[in-house]
Amino acid sequence: MADNLPTILIVDDTPENLSVLGELLQPAYRVRAANSGRRALQIAQNKPTPDLILLDVMMPEMDGYAVLSHLRATAATKHIPVIFVTAMDGTEDEEHGLDCGAVDYITKPIRPAIVMARVRTQLELKRARDILRDQNSYLEAEVTRRMSENQLIQQVSIHALARLAETRDPETGNHLRRTQEYVRTLAMGLKDHPRFADYLDSRTIDDLAKSAPLHDIGKVGIPDHILLKPDKLTPEEWVIMKTHAALGSHAIDQAEADAEKPVEFLTIAKEIAHFHHEKWDGSGYPDGRIGDAIPISARLMALADVFDALISKRCYKAAFTFESASQIIVEGSGKHFDPDVVATFVQEFETFKRIALTYAE
Repeated sequence: MADNLPTILIVDDTPENLSVLGELLQPAYRVRAANSGRRALQIAQNKPTPDLILLDVMMPEMDGYAVLSHLRATAATKHIPVIFVTAMDGTEDEEHGLDCGAVDYITKPIRPAIVMARVRTQLELKRARDILRDQNSYLEAEVTRRMSENQLIQQVSIHALARLAETRDPETGNHLRRTQEYVRTLAMGLKDHPRFADYLDSRTIDDLAKSAPLHDIGKVGIPDHILLKPDKLTPEEWVIMKTHAALGSHAIDQAEADAEKPVEFLTIAKEIAHFHHEKWDGSGYPDGRIGDAIPISARLMALADVFDALISKRCYKAAFTFESASQIIVEGSGKHFDPDVVATFVQEFETFKRIALTYAE
């Protein structure tokens, strides 16, 4: 039973005062005693941590105010309630003690009934605060756990949808993961660039990487005889193939409409799906947008997608070397691609190669 008793630390430089308080409190509480401020600080940081401290104010070397200041500045002791016990009974003294962070103020000579009542009250308040703190910690941990769980579900759902499109085109393999990392690399490289800094904050970069795998989701709507054709498409077939951009953005738009509130990564996913085949000079599709009229998300995806297509083997072409693919990307600066995005690609070329090798087929 004694192990469950609250622990009270009494601090006084006078042995008689320690004896009186100890005898008063001992039957109901586990009592520890210190005859100096420094000793009190040592005891307070050892186990069991005191539940309450009765602290004399007037002590040599280190007075009660200094002890309380140290207690409040130390993580392990800052929440321990402190009651000042002192012969100074002036109103100003009491106010000063409370202003320093004491929870109560008892004047000497002590009256046993008053001491016991004040101690009991402060221990009950501490118990309530501890319960509330534990509940808050639990709630914070639970919120973190559920957010992580929701993010995992979201990521799995995104990849499931992206894989659905990928099953229509089995040669793409790890294309989704590679392009996702290419986009992240470009975004990180551009986040401090004057043209991109306002857009590319850490949250948007995460959403860009999260959304990238959905860039070709519209391919589920393209007939097999066109999507899987091993030869060059006819002009008529190419017109149909190009509709995958609008089909993808429309599907995501419908999902966004079904949501109870806006979902940021879906907005970005819709941009990427719709505009990642646009070109800087306006010769792309489906809308023929020019320059900065193309969303940043789509400009990053455009380069990532083309680079990966170049280095990947297809039934209708061999894989380009990294250097040849890089040369084609650089030649497309200002034509197919945003020049600043190309410049970042050149700076991060070794990272692109590392990603390609890490997630090779």
